[in-house]
Amino acid sequence: MTASTFHQPVDAAEVPRFAGHSTFMRLPAVSDATGLDIALVGIPWDGGTTNRAGARHGPREVRNQSSLMRRVHHVTLTEPFSLANIADVGDISVNPIDLLDGLKRIETGMRAIVDAGAIPLSVGGDHLTTLPVMRAVAAGGPVGMIHFDAHSDTNDTYFGGNRYTHGTPFRRAIEEGLLDPNRTVQIGIRGSIYATDEHDWARAQGIRVIYMEECTRRGIADVMAEARGIAGGPAGDGRTYVSFDIDCIDPSMAPGTGTPEIGGFTTREAQALVRELAGVRIVAADVVEVAPPFDVAGMTALAGATILFELLCVIAEGVAARR
Repeated sequence: MTASTFHQPVDAAEVPRFAGHSTFMRLPAVSDATGLDIALVGIPWDGGTTNRAGARHGPREVRNQSSLMRRVHHVTLTEPFSLANIADVGDISVNPIDLLDGLKRIETGMRAIVDAGAIPLSVGGDHLTTLPVMRAVAAGGPVGMIHFDAHSDTNDTYFGGNRYTHGTPFRRAIEEGLLDPNRTVQIGIRGSIYATDEHDWARAQGIRVIYMEECTRRGIADVMAEARGIAGGPAGDGRTYVSFDIDCIDPSMAPGTGTPEIGGFTTREAQALVRELAGVRIVAADVVEVAPPFDVAGMTALAGATILFELLCVIAEGVAARR
């Protein structure tokens, strides 16, 4: 396909935002990822949640709020829909009452997207949804990761030995050989912890953990320059997964999430973080933990939709550059 035949969003100057089908960015809904460069996909599953459930409703509300996105990024002037062929491929078929089957269904659905040659850009769902996506994306070898979050999500077990919760995905990903810890950086980590050694395992594997206080002291540009260097690896072009947990944003601006932690990034800072991903070889990305039942006036879902657009612009630029 050429740029002239790429899917285009509905123009809000022609059809009002409250009308028509609710899809990510008001793009066409398609049945599979064939012919796409980037596949926007929902994962309405929160079977790994340990406290406040509700992220299963995230994709639907992020779709709704994404109707506020327009065609062109106001800073970079990126027009993603002219750079890459993008569409909404719908939601992964999930199982809300069987955790292991739910994980398998997500992996299967994502593998179809990857096999079609598209980059999956997904909306969760709790953070455990990232694990089966990585299983699909990293089938050809481990990926690096730039991870925005209040929590490291590298704990081992919960509730009598349960190994699969939204607090454990990246420990499992490293154990399964999906994630290269030496090319992984976690940004914005903060909040009270279970024990003084809670992050020792992550650091021992080689993960670079950057606490919120360090981000504040050093500034976004400096932190992200380090992150790009870590994820890119020695050659600077390593395959990288980007995972954005909405709770990295302060709950004063994103209250609708499962595990809020005060002292986080502002929405403006979050946008700046994502813009600094330019040049990273992103093979998959997600926005997770938007929980509409705890939201106020849709503000968290709007933050999620905006970050999704920021990611879309960066990924589309990468697609165009490689083309």
